[in-house]
Amino acid sequence: MKFLLPAVFLGLGLSTATVTPVAAYPVDCAILLCLAGGWPASAECAHAQAVFILRITPWPIEPPLQIWRCPMRARFRSEDKAMARLFDIAFRAEPVPLVSIHEMPLELQLIQERPAIDISDPTFDFVRSVRVFEINFQQNRDDDHGCNGYSRVFEGSYGEQGEAHRRRSSPKAVPTASDFDIPADCGTYRHRSVFVEWRDYEGSYGHEEVHY
Repeated sequence: MKFLLPAVFLGLGLSTATVTPVAAYPVDCAILLCLAGGWPASAECAHAQAVFILRITPWPIEPPLQIWRCPMRARFRSEDKAMARLFDIAFRAEPVPLVSIHEMPLELQLIQERPAIDISDPTFDFVRSVRVFEINFQQNRDDDHGCNGYSRVFEGSYGEQGEAHRRRSSPKAVPTASDFDIPADCGTYRHRSVFVEWRDYEGSYGHEEVHY
C-alpha cells in the first residue's frame, strides 16, 4: 500500500517532488487514501493529516473524514484487488464505463452526508474504524471529604456507508491510548481533549489527541 501511494499521486498529476497547490485536489480523497495507507510520508498526506486533525480541534468539532466530499467514481471489477478498487473508486479522474452495484452517475451525490456509492465492502473497514471522543471531565474532593465529579463525553463514529454519527458516551468508553486517566483517590483532576483513533487498511492502530 505504502509503495503504491506515490504512483497514485503521480497518476493524479500530484508529483511528490514538485507539488501543485493542495487545493487542486479534493482533500477528503487524499484523507481517504492516506488514512488507508497509514499516513505515509508525502506532501499530500502531510496536508491531508493536518486537515484531519484540524477538524477535531475545537471549535467546532467536525468529522475528521468527510467522505461524502470526495468526488468518487464508481467502478467495480471483480478481478481487481481490494486496494486497486479503492484507488479506482476514490481517485480515477477520467470517465469510465460504470459497472457498479447501483447504477450511479459519475459525479458524487450527497445523500444524508454519505457518498452515493456502496462502501459496505470490507475494503472500507478502515473508514468505520475511525472514532472521535470529545472528553470533558473534572473531579475534586470537597470540604466534607466527599468526591465531586463532572463528566461530559461524546463519541463520533462512522456507519456502514460512511455517514457520521455522534452520541453521548461515558468516561469508561474512552480508549486507553488517550491521556485521560482518572485518579483512583479522587484527587483534583481536570481533563479536556478531543481524541481520535483509527486503523489503517492493514489493521495498524493510530491515534491523536488535541488538548484544550
